[in-house]
This record gives sequence, structure tokens and C-alpha cells, in this order.
Amino acid sequence: MAVVDDASLIRESFGLLMPGLDVVAAVATVEELTRRRPVVDAVLLDLHLANLEQPDVRQGIAAIRALTSRGYRVCTYSQEERRFVLAACIAAGASGVVAKALPTGRAERLLIEVASGGTAVPQSVVGILEVLVRRNCITLLSERQRQILYGRARGLSYGQIAKQLFVSESTLRGYWLDLTRSLSDSLRSLTPSEIERALGLAPGDLLELWPEEATDAKDWWRVDTGK
Repeated sequence: MAVVDDASLIRESFGLLMPGLDVVAAVATVEELTRRRPVVDAVLLDLHLANLEQPDVRQGIAAIRALTSRGYRVCTYSQEERRFVLAACIAAGASGVVAKALPTGRAERLLIEVASGGTAVPQSVVGILEVLVRRNCITLLSERQRQILYGRARGLSYGQIAKQLFVSESTLRGYWLDLTRSLSDSLRSLTPSEIERALGLAPGDLLELWPEEATDAKDWWRVDTGK
């Protein structure tokens, strides 16, 4: 795994605090990582990289797109909590979103999941996806997948949902992996206007928050954060 974070303490501590991760590169900017081009299973990306020492670096959606366009799997690792920002990260191509506030062990397990080809979608984003499914903005789901999404959006554990659906927990985890991949792909294909209509938002509410192909990716995040 590679780590991109502007805080040297965080960059240098990952290998010690999360021994399950094999960190082969730890850098302060996306630009430095793309120059090195390390071969890794995933890139752990802090969303906020600009500071006084590196004011013009890519961050946020621009950073995600720069990495995914080069074939990297990206998992964001951030203090960001706004659910539409997190959903926009998935829409931009991130395979996972992990909060820095999580306990170290839990965060490590999620990062390993993403590096192994899985996904890590936070509860707040699951809630957005469930609303989009209920309102037929995302339609390519079976009835069983809808039941699983309904349970997860309401905070039910794998064990609780498995009992309700009379399946094993391991089987349910497999369903959830397929489901989150499908939802992530569907989310990337939606436009801001489609999402606004489905969620009852005013036209234009997502224009500064949702990535579009026509948006200048390098400038997008700076508009949203004021940096």
C-alpha cells in the first residue's frame, strides 16, 4: 500500500500502528506518488493535502481522479464527515472511504478489505444509496440486495440481517461485497441533476460537491473547502 498524507507523523506511523498493511511508499502529495509510480494494491489518500508549504497540490476529487486514471485503487482516509462529500468520493472512483476517527484496528481491517479488492462504504453514504434505490434512481438490484441494503442503511449488523434473511453471515458478506461494487458503479454513472431530483434537493445544490466529467478536476476541491 501507498500512503499520501501531508502530515509526516501520520505518514511515518502507518507501518507501526497498522502492521497488517505493507506500506511501500509514504509521500506528501499525489504528484510525488505519480512520479514514483510504485506498484501497490491500493493508495490511502488524505482528502486535504494543501497547506502553507504545498498550497497548489491536487487534493479531494482532483487527487482521486489523478490516481484512478493511472490505475490505482484509492481509499480515502480523512476527518471529512459531510456525507455528500464522501459520496462524491465514491462517485469519483474511490473504492473506499475510511474515517480517521475510527479505532485503529477497525480502520486497518477496512483498509485491508479495499486493498484486497473489496469496498468500504461508510454508513452515511449507504443511507444516500438506499434512498436513491428506493426512489428508483438506481434500479439494477435484486429484491434480496434491496433487503440487505435496507438493513445496512438502518445500522443492522451482518449477523442481524443474516438471521432475518435466513442465510449465513459469510454468505451475506459475499452479497454485500457484490452489492457495494454494483452501487459504486451505479453512483459513478449518475449526474448531479438526477441525484438532486431523487433526494428532493434544489437544482444546483450539488454542483460544487459532485464530480462531473466536464468539471475542471484540479479546481473542484478548492471551491468546496475554501482552500
